[in-house]
Amino acid sequence: MSPGRIRRYSRDPRRKAPPALNLAILQARMSSSRLPGKVMAPVLGEPMIGRQVERLRRSRRIDKLVVATSTDPSDDPLAAYCEGLDLAVFRGALDDVLERYRAALALYPAAAAVVRLTADCPLADPALIDTVIAHHHATGADYTSNTLGTRTYPHGLDAEVINPEALARAAESATDPYEREHVTPYIYRRPEAFRLGGVARPDSLASLRWTVDFPEDMAFVRHVYARLYPLNPEFDSEAIAALSVNTSGAPP
Repeated sequence: MSPGRIRRYSRDPRRKAPPALNLAILQARMSSSRLPGKVMAPVLGEPMIGRQVERLRRSRRIDKLVVATSTDPSDDPLAAYCEGLDLAVFRGALDDVLERYRAALALYPAAAAVVRLTADCPLADPALIDTVIAHHHATGADYTSNTLGTRTYPHGLDAEVINPEALARAAESATDPYEREHVTPYIYRRPEAFRLGGVARPDSLASLRWTVDFPEDMAFVRHVYARLYPLNPEFDSEAIAALSVNTSGAPP
């Protein structure tokens, strides 16, 4: 073979296809109606979304994490910050979040599952997310979550896993504004059309609130990080639950 000549290889039919992706899409925006700018509010010296990403990166089953925000100028600082964390950032429709997911998913044709996450959950549990992903694949469901039926996990630990085909059907067919805004209701409202799966814990912690919608929620999250993070940056949900009870004598 002469120097500089490009060598061409025929494709080996025995060669394995690239592994399928568990694609996590973290939806985020600055224009929250109840607590504007919360995703960039400081929590122990870092924006809240950065704290959540830190926890999500401990997942063993998420193969790719994408932040899906909007093209609205108000989300420019959010997009720049996430890019600075070496995250993939997709920008799409502000109000049609289902379309935002569909368009983000289209960039990853190898995705075998979409993990829907929201950026108001800075206490996300990576081990629980992995459990929901594993259950989804084991059962062959179109949609799996830990919120179907009777809730048993704290508000703020929600995880949903969706087959790309089911998400595409929802994006094509949903007309209800609520279903466009909240992404998955078109699917779980139609058990006759989609295979649904759920994950629950034996002892319910549904009375606990760890999501951030109001100033008192933010105060609680900051308290958790101040108490637990310096001792163990990888603090788990059991530590949060214990602190929730010990702090006030009752769940917040």
